[in-house]
Amino acid sequence: QVQLVESGGGLVQPGGSLRLSCAASGIIFKRYLMAWYRQAPGKQRELVATITSGGSTNYAESVKGRFTISRDNAKNTVYLQMNSLKPEDMAVYYCNADSPHDPAYWGQGTEVTVSS
Repeated sequence: QVQLVESGGGLVQPGGSLRLSCAASGIIFKRYLMAWYRQAPGKQRELVATITSGGSTNYAESVKGRFTISRDNAKNTVYLQMNSLKPEDMAVYYCNADSPHDPAYWGQGTEVTVSS
């Protein structure tokens, strides 16, 4: 059974930091492109960042320079370090695992609230 379990969300003040984690099980983690998406209320889900098995990364323009995606293939875990958080970063953040050879999988989401 495939599971992607996110953690690390919560309430943070503007300018603060959070680190999200996504622990994967039931997949050959190193075969998957891992990504973080987010969905704010009333908006479509949007791509935040991706990381290949080899560590190559890409970011949405809105988070470049503030967010860092990383992965530990030994721990089957992907992370999203979020710094200098803004109210517009407030959303439910979802972990995604994608591979050209296998189905894509989603986590259940972790909520990030940015408010003073």
